[in-house]
Order: sequence, then C-alpha cells, then structure tokens
Amino acid sequence: MTSPLYNASIPVMQQMLQALSDVLKKAEDHATQKNIEPNALLQARLFPDMLPLTRQVQIAVDFSKGISSRLAGAEVPSWPDTEVSFVELQALITKALAHIDSFKPDQFDGSESREIVLRPGTPKEKKLMASAYLLHYGLPQFFFHVTTAYAILRHNGIEIGKRDYMGAY
Repeated sequence: MTSPLYNASIPVMQQMLQALSDVLKKAEDHATQKNIEPNALLQARLFPDMLPLTRQVQIAVDFSKGISSRLAGAEVPSWPDTEVSFVELQALITKALAHIDSFKPDQFDGSESREIVLRPGTPKEKKLMASAYLLHYGLPQFFFHVTTAYAILRHNGIEIGKRDYMGAY
C-alpha cells in the first residue's frame, strides 16, 4: 500500500505544477499575440501589498520541494529564486517537477509520525507531525500561491478557467 501522505502530496503537486506551467504558457502566448510587454504580467499583483506573479510561482515551487523533501526525510534543496522571465519560470517548474518526481512512494512509509520542524533554531520555530504539516500548512500554502498566480493572470485578461487551473487528473 502506498503511503497516504505520498498520495496526498506528490500526485497533487505534480498535477498543479503542470497546470501552472500550462497557464504560464498561455500568459506568455497572450503577451506575444497582444504585443504586451511580458514584464507587465510577470510583475502584476492583485493588490499593491501582495507579491507579483513571479514571486507567487517561486513560492509555490518552494513549497512543492519543501513538502516533498520533508515528508520523504530528505534535505530541502536551496534554489536562489532569481527567475525574471516566463522561460525561467518554466525552467523552475520543470526543475521542481523533476525534484518531486525523484521521490518514490516507499520513501514516505512511516512518514505520518515524522516530526517536521519549520524554521529550526529561530523564534518562529514550529514543530508539527508530518500529517498536520502536509494537510494544515504545506498544501494550503502551496495552493494559495498557485491560486494567486492563476488569479493574477485571469485578472489581467488571460483567457483561462477552472479546467486550466485544475489541469489533467
């Protein structure tokens, strides 16, 4: 039997990252067809105090690599988050998909009882059991940033809908 935490994380993040990649491709195509400067979309925000599209994608990717690594008991890789173009964001998503694809279901065996420590050694340190980490922190954060990226693009006129957001399942 495959670990419930594997089933609740890896396939879900694969689906949503691929959908995010497809939505970004539509945004890039839209910018090209309408002669819109790509940076107008890449730096778009829903509200001035929110992060721009580029950062939303980077954070979604950060959560995908963090969730998968922590649940598998592996070290979370550090990536610099320096992407500034659609091409670079696509490469980042490809890199994230390769990272999460590298984990096998048996690496998650017994992970339900694993303790996850966030921000270790800082005043914001938080300890969670793996299932609580995934279901109450990791996935909600991941979905927030994927959804915000989608909303930024939809708000800016990209013709996307729920099927684009959901991707193939």
